[in-house]
Amino acid sequence: MPAVRHLQVDAESAGQRLDNFLLRVLKGVPKTHVYRVIRSGEVRLNKGRASVDTRIAEGDDVRVPPMRLPEPSRAPPAPAREFPVLFEDEHLLAIAKPAGVAVHGGSGVSSGVIEQLRSARPAARFLELVHRLDKETSGVLLLAKKRSALTALQDQFRSRLPEKSIGKTYAALVFGAWPDKLKVIDRALHKGLDAQGERHVRVVAADHADGRRSITLVKVTQRLVLGGAELSLLDVTLKTGRTHQIRVHLASHGHPIVGDPKYGDFARNKVFARAQRFERMFLHARQLAFDHPATGERITLAAPLPAECEKLLQT
Repeated sequence: MPAVRHLQVDAESAGQRLDNFLLRVLKGVPKTHVYRVIRSGEVRLNKGRASVDTRIAEGDDVRVPPMRLPEPSRAPPAPAREFPVLFEDEHLLAIAKPAGVAVHGGSGVSSGVIEQLRSARPAARFLELVHRLDKETSGVLLLAKKRSALTALQDQFRSRLPEKSIGKTYAALVFGAWPDKLKVIDRALHKGLDAQGERHVRVVAADHADGRRSITLVKVTQRLVLGGAELSLLDVTLKTGRTHQIRVHLASHGHPIVGDPKYGDFARNKVFARAQRFERMFLHARQLAFDHPATGERITLAAPLPAECEKLLQT
């Protein structure tokens, strides 16, 4: 039978909310059950009652009532894999993520970057994604090696203050001649499901009840012609960070990203892939700027354009 457990809060967990701490420790226990035992007083913090939003400190004793934990997963461990390192210290790790690799497992993907890195670094006490990139997108990906670094960097991603926010710039190759005058896209986006039940994002009216204002800055860096078709290489900077924002915003103006399997021009993608032997989406997170979570120093990281993208541009 399950027994009472006493959990000691370590330095990495200090400052977390009680509910978030327990949801992480009691993986697999339904969220509703975790909240119920906290609110009922069955969870004790240093022998006293605590609310779900109580902040815990290093050395705190958390008493967890008897509860049945799910059976450990029998799935095979993720393959160990390291990725090109752009920056690393005791607080964070920045890598160059290749296209075609998900950042985490789920939805039919057995493992992603985070699981493979954890397998490759079994001695790492803490390793978490700070943000995400689409599976088809390559480029700078930031991970935290301490919980304090994770919360500080995530606050920067959420910040609306320009001097405190993360600067994200992408390289995108699109079909057609992008208009020089179109430098700002300010269109609300709505995230829902398509007919197949998969996540799908679309442009909606600014006053749509479920729309979220989304702003993308666009600059043409190169105009190209390949096989008689016009193409535009763009520098795209995000002022908001919505799901699939760049892909939907560019496609909504009639210039889908080359190789985009979800919002792109499927017929042209097929012809392009066959003629140029280029079978990925040309979207690359080329630069990320942020304040170091410990020192406050402004850091700008750049991931070189992948070889297959460079080769295509040279062609």
